[in-house]
Amino acid sequence: MKRNIWMMVAAIVTLLTACAGSSRKPVNEEPAVEEAVLIDTDGLKSIVVDNVKATWIRDNAEDRLMPRSLFPEAPDALFEELGVQEGVPSSVSTFLVETEDATILFDTGIGAPGCLLTEGLNTLGIQPEDIELIYLTHFHGDHIGGMMRGDSVVFPRAQVYASQVEYDAWMQMAADRRAQVEKTMNAYKDRLHLIAFGDTLPGNVVAMDAVGHTPGHTAFQVGKLLVVGDLVHGAAVQLANPDVSANYDMDKKQAAATRKRILQYARDNDMTIAGMHLPVPAFMK
Repeated sequence: MKRNIWMMVAAIVTLLTACAGSSRKPVNEEPAVEEAVLIDTDGLKSIVVDNVKATWIRDNAEDRLMPRSLFPEAPDALFEELGVQEGVPSSVSTFLVETEDATILFDTGIGAPGCLLTEGLNTLGIQPEDIELIYLTHFHGDHIGGMMRGDSVVFPRAQVYASQVEYDAWMQMAADRRAQVEKTMNAYKDRLHLIAFGDTLPGNVVAMDAVGHTPGHTAFQVGKLLVVGDLVHGAAVQLANPDVSANYDMDKKQAAATRKRILQYARDNDMTIAGMHLPVPAFMK
């Protein structure tokens, strides 16, 4: 795969506010963004942070709204104030990240008919066999589903990196619950690398503890870019009140603590966040 050195300087602006207590407005699906920030290529959107280029690839073919019922701890008044009573704008997203010496696919989407990951890669001139590195935030089906097509691997040359804690936890779950994970990880077993939090991976990517959503949920820091997986499911609600967790979170209390910690880390270090369920185009600062 062609590896480019990205030397572009881009000004990063706020897509969504991550500060609790800030003024709240009704949330549109696609926030206004300065043209200098996003590079638009046939529907794909890229952002350049220092020497790292991240391209958002939307995997969901239809618009995605997280239902009110997903956030039972949040008061109705918050949904009304934010104007999201009919659902919270979201997405199912993956990211292709290019550093000076590596090109990495973060998560692979749901893999169901009508999903758009492969189409997005094709738009970039990339075939599945070109992908050499896949970093997984966790093992839910909308993050690993794109790795398989039936019984065949989709990315035959990819080295796959995932949390050891995540792997061990899923392997101890009931057989029906772990079936997709077990099948997928076995299919890639000769190229599967189980990592620890704090490890530095190819491309100078650091694996970060983001547990709570799942037992080994992982965020990845690439310079000033932070890929956070499912840290946030309903940005409008959870950025206004980070203590609100989604029913998808396996450990809601830990997920809330992790969300607050990582959002604060991103603010303190002037980082741009890429999130798999942030609203289009799934970047924020």
